[in-house]
Amino acid sequence: MGQLHWKWHYTGAIAACVGFGILGCSPAPTDGETGEAGASETAETDALPTVVATNSVLCDLTQQIAEDTVALTCLMEAGQDPHVYQPTPSDRQAIEEADLVLYDGYDYAPGLIRMVEDANTAGTKVAVYEAAVPTPLMVEPHSHDHGDHGHGDDGHGDDDHGHGDDDHGHGETAAGEMVPDPHVYHSAPNNGAIAMVIAAQLEAVNPDQGDRYATNAEELASQFISLDGWIQAQVDTVAVGDRRLVTTHDAFRYFADAYGFEVAGAISGLSTQEQPTATRMTEMVETVRAAQVKAIFAEGTTNPQLIQTVARDAGVEVPETPLFVAGPGAPGSGGETVQAMLVSNTCVIVNGLGGQCDPSTAPL
Repeated sequence: MGQLHWKWHYTGAIAACVGFGILGCSPAPTDGETGEAGASETAETDALPTVVATNSVLCDLTQQIAEDTVALTCLMEAGQDPHVYQPTPSDRQAIEEADLVLYDGYDYAPGLIRMVEDANTAGTKVAVYEAAVPTPLMVEPHSHDHGDHGHGDDGHGDDDHGHGDDDHGHGETAAGEMVPDPHVYHSAPNNGAIAMVIAAQLEAVNPDQGDRYATNAEELASQFISLDGWIQAQVDTVAVGDRRLVTTHDAFRYFADAYGFEVAGAISGLSTQEQPTATRMTEMVETVRAAQVKAIFAEGTTNPQLIQTVARDAGVEVPETPLFVAGPGAPGSGGETVQAMLVSNTCVIVNGLGGQCDPSTAPL
């Protein structure tokens, strides 16, 4: 069954196992199979270029582009928060043995990024988000923090994205300095750009499949352009004055920028791992009231009782379906791919703010 950190491996022989996050999963030999056939299959797999993708966005798009032409290892389980991910020695080994390492960049998962950058490998290492979106949105260091994972009263300790002494601090960020927002994948066109970067890097390590990669990436980019138009059409059903977002995780600035929303606030400290003080709960209620929104939006790690309490006291609603924040979700989540993630998030936001969004009309 799943190993530590649920590393996923994609090859032609084990693609059926991907959805369940099973490591090293391969079909058991039947009575008619010989050891020689098994050895041949292993040799074929070993001959494929080895690719590591560090998070679920990169993993999903790489799999859609490469299909069964590479041996793909994904370091994180779908739905896992990259910002608090703790790299392991086996992660380092996978990175050092890879022909290509596709990682996020923009200080998205600091500990893992440092491991990639420091790894002793002859393979190519690419900060995909930085290559695909060279002019990111700039934000204050704490405006894209992950306070839901902190343990202080306000969730704003050192649990951020910097390269300080620990994995999550901004110890080296000067006062007033702006930093890139790494959540680029919440804009549909950005995902098309990410796909094109991935395809180019795959072609570099497997040139015989270059045409396939280019075709698949172009199809993805076209689909993301169609999704971009679809998302805007759904957003247009929300009254302009209601296009204000309050979430439990300040990760939707690219979505807001692309589709005409104002980020009115983020309320941290509501994860299932936290117990905010009464003072902090009061502060969150006041933040929501001041934002004058119809609804606030949870994510998968949000404690439902806590956010319902905040919403009730502030006089707003909480949609039942949480937002996908870190990337695609697990099988059965309704957001198993990057495309499905965008559709689900759009409908949760639009319907929550009084608009009308029908996921069945999305160009998937």
